[in-house]
Amino acid sequence: MAKKTQKRMPRRREEFTYRGYSVADLQQMALSELLPLMPARARRKFDRGLSREHEKLLADLRSGDENIRTHLRDMIIMPEMVGRSIEIHNGKEFQKVEIQPEAVFHYLGEFALTRRRVAHGSAGIGATRSSKYVPLK
Repeated sequence: MAKKTQKRMPRRREEFTYRGYSVADLQQMALSELLPLMPARARRKFDRGLSREHEKLLADLRSGDENIRTHLRDMIIMPEMVGRSIEIHNGKEFQKVEIQPEAVFHYLGEFALTRRRVAHGSAGIGATRSSKYVPLK
């Protein structure tokens, strides 16, 4: 009995939409049109106004600079940032992050982790009951 070999069609990745709007639509909107679409915390941040540092980061992004490094982990990702590479400081070094459409209205700091994954090794001599009576020599 011969098996039928079906050629699998590649999965079509649907275009990302945020609350019914594509990324291209979001990029064309003014800030006043984006505010009702944002989560409450992001909306509050923009209502209260951005700091000079946040404004400078947005200006650098709009100017088209290639290498953008920032310590501003609390900056909210705007639709105009999608597709750009930003280096975000994690407390020790800068991590290069490619901004994806799914990251819109999240914080930059969510994508540059500050803690490393812990890989525990084996227990040392005398650390467990069974190794208590192991001679040291």
